[in-house]
Amino acid sequence: MLCDNCKERDAVVHLTRIVDNAVTQLHLCEKCAAAKGVETTLSVPQHPLGDILQAVQQQAPSTNEDASTCSFCGATARDFRASGRLGCPHCYDAMENSLRELLRRLHGSSRHVGHRYETPSTHLIDKPDTLHDLRDRLRRAVESEQFELAAELRDRIRVLETEAV
Repeated sequence: MLCDNCKERDAVVHLTRIVDNAVTQLHLCEKCAAAKGVETTLSVPQHPLGDILQAVQQQAPSTNEDASTCSFCGATARDFRASGRLGCPHCYDAMENSLRELLRRLHGSSRHVGHRYETPSTHLIDKPDTLHDLRDRLRRAVESEQFELAAELRDRIRVLETEAV
């Protein structure tokens, strides 16, 4: 089957689109699919972090830290700077010095000095959702005539409402 776009190469990517119950199929070669933004073996996805790392790498002199290699997966600091991705969790230890230097150049410091994220109090968030969910479950239990479950849900709602007061 030939590519629907260029009509020259064999179609290897088959796209099916459904819009308003109308089904359309598009058969594309790898080159045309890559041109339309479909990931193929020809198209390598671009990561913005990779572009930033390459720009920083061009500004910094090359060091022997670039040669550091992860003993677990074999990824190098140079691979990380080219792709923006580490190979495995062990890469953080293997490339610690170059990562610290990179963070220092990107952020001005290799230590976090901003605000720390704190999760909201669970009692403030969960109670309204829980009460709402329990009331909804109670309504459905009564409608389906599951009275034992309804009584249990009613009691749980009363306990939560008295705690809120």
